[in-house]
Amino acid sequence: MILDLLLTNALLVEPGVGVTPGALGVKDGRIAALLAPGTTLPATETIDCQGRWVIPGLIDPHVHFGFGSPETDFLTESRSAALGGVTTILSFHRQKDFREGFGAVMARATEQSCIDFGFHFGLTSQLHVDTLADVSSRFGVASYKLYLMYKGQAGLAQGFTEIDDALMYAALRETAAIPGGVLGIHCENVEVIPLLRDPLRRAGRNDLAAWDEQSPDFLEAENVHRACYFAARTGCPINIVHLSSREALDEVRRHRASRSAAPIYVETCPQYLFLTRESPAGTFAKVNPPVRSQSDVDALWEGVLDGTVTTIGSDHVPRKRTTKMKDIWDASNGFPGTATILPIMIHEGYHRRGVPIERIAQVTSTASARLYNLPTKGRLSVGCDADLAIVDPDLERTVDAADLESFADYSPYEGMTLKGWPVMTFSRGRKIVIDGQITDEARNQPGGRYIRRDHQGA
Repeated sequence: MILDLLLTNALLVEPGVGVTPGALGVKDGRIAALLAPGTTLPATETIDCQGRWVIPGLIDPHVHFGFGSPETDFLTESRSAALGGVTTILSFHRQKDFREGFGAVMARATEQSCIDFGFHFGLTSQLHVDTLADVSSRFGVASYKLYLMYKGQAGLAQGFTEIDDALMYAALRETAAIPGGVLGIHCENVEVIPLLRDPLRRAGRNDLAAWDEQSPDFLEAENVHRACYFAARTGCPINIVHLSSREALDEVRRHRASRSAAPIYVETCPQYLFLTRESPAGTFAKVNPPVRSQSDVDALWEGVLDGTVTTIGSDHVPRKRTTKMKDIWDASNGFPGTATILPIMIHEGYHRRGVPIERIAQVTSTASARLYNLPTKGRLSVGCDADLAIVDPDLERTVDAADLESFADYSPYEGMTLKGWPVMTFSRGRKIVIDGQITDEARNQPGGRYIRRDHQGA
């Protein structure tokens, strides 16, 4: 056998196992061989990894492509993701009726994306629940999201009029009937927020900490409790997305200890593992839920280490900096982040806190592959897709939005020097990033594929 690609002198990072010196061979877009150090096979191309890590390409299960430049986001944001070692993304999709127009969205993404991609459906109406089984089977989507923060007046401001506990219960019941289905839930008790927010505004507060104080940790934890309770009653697997606080994490632990609990997964984001309400980024770090205290940051790293946290997603939103250059109350929510997941996890997790790189690979790739039915992703195993990142753990780079290729022209981490960056990214064995640059081939022929994630697609 002549390999298409041979990576030699590598440290192979096996999620959940450890780090092993060796070599890795690729044939026809799949991992074809895992070899002992010094072993070689004939290959069309051989790359000396110079003792660097080879990890499974990251899976970012939480991006909002289409919220920046809807017509071109899959072009720019897939490149930005690839620069950070991300080789698969799952983007949230909302529309009035998923049966109308979703095919066009898939076609545009296929034309533009240089990495593989899938979608979650955002559920905002009874129509979405009533048609869920149909659209899930039709399009191969088995994961969804319900937005508890868009209840009542908060939802009305976004054009949503049907989000309440009844819709959540109906969505849980319907998701439970779909093989492999999981419902992600945004947990914030938006009904209490105005009571806390209005006095802060009247007092003239205009700082990042005020955004935390208007939606404090106990409002997240209360919604986590409600979601977990209804999930147990319906037997529906749920995923608490972008969990941000110690109190909410402890609420998950409490429900998981209950013998009646349904499967409960937890996603957190790099911002909740790195930024605090004191961050000098100010409005550029405004997000829902808010970034919180150092105590919350520490608690979430404990959750990463002890397994309470299942996955890491960026919550990437690629809007322009002009939408952020307002006071804390009027600046847009969210920020770009898919390209900086891995540098933050290595810098803060591996270097500062001693989190093993195999654990980082587990939460940034393998766990999402398992949760979201991506059986050929997330592992360094023969037969899996050759989605790979070569990583230099000692490479220091200062974050500059101009280098990250996003439609967004800023980063909340702008000017920060992070230690540990990918230097090469492969999508199904194809080089798409070399030394921090998108390859000409990836620019001219993006090559990303839509991934069905139902059992038919598996």
